[in-house]
Amino acid sequence: MIVVDTNILAYLYLPGEFTTAVEALMRREPEWAAPPLWRSEFRNILAGYMRRGALGFEQACSLQSEAEALLDGFEFEVSSREVMALVRDSDCSAYDCEFVAVAKRLDANLVTMDKKLLKAFPRLAVPVAAYGFL
Repeated sequence: MIVVDTNILAYLYLPGEFTTAVEALMRREPEWAAPPLWRSEFRNILAGYMRRGALGFEQACSLQSEAEALLDGFEFEVSSREVMALVRDSDCSAYDCEFVAVAKRLDANLVTMDKKLLKAFPRLAVPVAAYGFL
């Protein structure tokens, strides 16, 4: 099992620079986990695509449903105290630290392309390239 941030999910469902690598990651590591926060972040990404006319309403709703099915049973709440401790010890946002907290809790890698996370948490946060897909 790996923890993925919302951008990794976005690359899976929305064509982009890292989509091919993320699809390969999914084949190799099919169990993905995240904090429930990912839902709102992903909705926000989809909203941007809708506003730019790149996705219709039904497409966006369908992608949200697909992503929710992927993470069904693999969403983990985190304690505010743990998140705040991670914030205290890094330059990362509380949002990003929720993903780090899940990775710590599960003793799993957090796959991300976020440079701040990769720098602040090098033992937990790894880029897709670490799996040999870039």
